[in-house]
Amino acid sequence: MFRPLELFIGLRYTRAKRRNQFISFISTVSIICIGISVTALITVMSVMNGFDSELRNRILGAVSHVTVSGIDETVQNWQAAVKTAEATKHVRGAAPYVEIQAFLQARRPSGALIRGIVPSMEPNVSDIDQHMVEGKMSDLTDRSWKIVLGRELAVTLGVQVGDKVTVVVPQFTATPMGAVPKLRSFTVSGIFELGMQEYDANLALISMQDAERLNGFDGPTGIRLKLDDMREAWPVAQDLANKLGQTYRIETWMDTHANFFRAIDMEKKVMFIILSLIILVAVINLISMLMMLVTDKQADIAILRTLGSTPRSIMGMFMVQGVLVGIVGIGFGVLLGALLSLNLPAIVKWIEHVTGQTFLSPDVYYISELPSQLLWSDVGWVVLVTFAFSLLATLYPAWRASRTQPAQALRYE
Repeated sequence: MFRPLELFIGLRYTRAKRRNQFISFISTVSIICIGISVTALITVMSVMNGFDSELRNRILGAVSHVTVSGIDETVQNWQAAVKTAEATKHVRGAAPYVEIQAFLQARRPSGALIRGIVPSMEPNVSDIDQHMVEGKMSDLTDRSWKIVLGRELAVTLGVQVGDKVTVVVPQFTATPMGAVPKLRSFTVSGIFELGMQEYDANLALISMQDAERLNGFDGPTGIRLKLDDMREAWPVAQDLANKLGQTYRIETWMDTHANFFRAIDMEKKVMFIILSLIILVAVINLISMLMMLVTDKQADIAILRTLGSTPRSIMGMFMVQGVLVGIVGIGFGVLLGALLSLNLPAIVKWIEHVTGQTFLSPDVYYISELPSQLLWSDVGWVVLVTFAFSLLATLYPAWRASRTQPAQALRYE
């Protein structure tokens, strides 16, 4: 017999053939329920991580991690500012841009945000060139008067590649007829689809030089930066503020999209709390199993008490039982949850192939594949919460066992 005694007897009870087979059945059910609960929680958290990562990549594929703009309408000496930004730690690329709020007219009208870009520099800060459905971004040359539209915006305007679009900007010109807005005809040279309604339905691209002439600017309105780690946006912004001085205004993606990503994080936390209640329900089976085990072992407890075992020792013996069931259930749950999370996209595709049903139709959803990203930090939290619930579930039955009186338990033996 090894020490400690509580662990030895607790493990012996687990291995021994019980007279009441129903207790063994409840123990198995408890392990299965805890395992299924842990698997479900890990899988759901992985799917939410996948959607979060997909949304971040798509949004930040069109939005810069850090934006440098001038105090006035344009950025003066932007070439020097680009070189300073590119020399800053964590900055992967930089590109100037001009943004104009405009009104577009074709078969149907629509408002849009027009962004003037330098096609050779734009891939350094965005992924739009990788999401071109028709045409290519390199067609946006100086004085080409060509425009690239988001897919939803093109549908709203009723245009295709090669059609004409009239762009009206809020820059008024004095004429004998009075002040009239400036307008210009553009040829649609390409269509992109990022998979985000905010950009596919509202964003249009033209060359930066054409945007400057259209809006009467003599330089870009800002410089967009892409980082090797978007979490370093705030330190990079502070570093650039010190290098560039007070003539520039610096914003990060956290400033422009903070509420959206906070909402996603809050949803993930709430979902974790809700699904943790499933584990709590599964742990109730563990309490039932331990209570029946305590009732079944009344005589054994009484004998151990007469041999000198303390109430604390008795309590420890039955806590070993509950914790062991919890650990086994957690082990199975983590294994199944990890395997399911890592292979979930392939499993969903197989189910779609077998059933002929599409879970996320590309015609309805912008994310057509079910994403999954397993984070071991989430697995650690799931294990910790489940183990805590299992440990708490053993306290009352173990306490009841420690309160057993030898004389009363052995009266009818």
